[in-house]
Amino acid sequence: SSLACGTALVPSSHLLCFSWYDLMSKIVPVTVLTGFLGSGKTTLLNHILESPDHGMKFAIIENEFGEVGVDENIIKEDSEEQIIEVMNGCICCTVRGDLVKVLKRLRSKLDNIDGVIIETTGLADPAPVAQTFFVDDEVQKSYKLDGIITVVDAKHITEHLEEEKPEGVENESVEQIAFADRIILNKTDLVDDVKLGEVEAKVKKINGAVEIIRTEYSKVDPKKLINIQAFSLDRVLEMDPQFMDTEGEHQHDQSVSSISFKFDGELNVNKLERWLGIMLQTKAQDMFRYKGVMAVKGMDTKFVFQGVHMLFSGGFQDSFKWKPEEPRTCRFVFIGKNLDKADLEKNFLDCKVTSEPRFKVGDVVEANIGSWTGGKILKVWDDGNPYRIQLENGDQVWAPEDSDTFVRLKKAKQGYAA
Repeated sequence: SSLACGTALVPSSHLLCFSWYDLMSKIVPVTVLTGFLGSGKTTLLNHILESPDHGMKFAIIENEFGEVGVDENIIKEDSEEQIIEVMNGCICCTVRGDLVKVLKRLRSKLDNIDGVIIETTGLADPAPVAQTFFVDDEVQKSYKLDGIITVVDAKHITEHLEEEKPEGVENESVEQIAFADRIILNKTDLVDDVKLGEVEAKVKKINGAVEIIRTEYSKVDPKKLINIQAFSLDRVLEMDPQFMDTEGEHQHDQSVSSISFKFDGELNVNKLERWLGIMLQTKAQDMFRYKGVMAVKGMDTKFVFQGVHMLFSGGFQDSFKWKPEEPRTCRFVFIGKNLDKADLEKNFLDCKVTSEPRFKVGDVVEANIGSWTGGKILKVWDDGNPYRIQLENGDQVWAPEDSDTFVRLKKAKQGYAA
């Protein structure tokens, strides 16, 4: 496992001043944000960062299961005064030591931090993460665990709670609920009241004392989540007497894997959407979580997509624009059961734009609009499409791909009336 850190500290116009003694004695509250894949953790994190109510500045530690990170690219880019650290790998397993290193490195910046938020991968058991704040003396001097917030997907949580795991493998969803100090019951708009009642009963059976907050799109008052002083070591030890055992190892279900891929360059968004559509029709049940940030040919805005099983959302968002000096890259992460890495990578690369357009503005062509119709190229790479074409009848259409299936050269003898 590797540790990838990109640290960006945005200057503040109202920095607080501390003496060296104050800096060394300051103890910063830490919130652990957990929840199964696709429950809405990053959406919740963005709501917290965007909220004007708390007036706090945060260090964000972002943990992703795959080798290629995506979430750090969809944390709001206009979030001010944040420090972002990215850790790849499962935070509760192989990179646990790296978490300690990141926390120690952040100590020099505590004068500009009001709190730390750790967003774990959806496959993380929160216990080893929480354990970090009680077994390392140096960490204890600078940080205190304020609370574990678990985001629960109201639509899909039941199947994950009831999933049979191989012997010796923990059910991450159960562990995430058991250790929670607050439950964010998210996506309540996708189920009826009866289903919500059933889900809440299952949650209470695992963690009877926890407060449940119902939400849509992870919208909740940050004051209910930050600086709540909710974590109780006594409660955890009563529930799990082995909590302080640092020798224990978290075992993942070996049928569940993370496949991530990245390439430099741009892609054809029409090919991408068609491929994702096929995946949804044929593999949705095995796709626990998928997400990506794409550079699309002909667009200055990033294409961001994410999904859970059959639930997919994606599109261009004005808040995610490519900066002039920013390298155009495409990256995705798929987490699920029995995934074919080679097939996913091949289909992803097939969406990449690798050649120059066959036609230029003014070329006379034929467009396939159900039947072949004469026209003329008006624009190359327009709104994410290789060509905008004006037909002989004056209508305008887009060719979604630069291939003879959609647009071809018109024979010169047939002519074209402009």
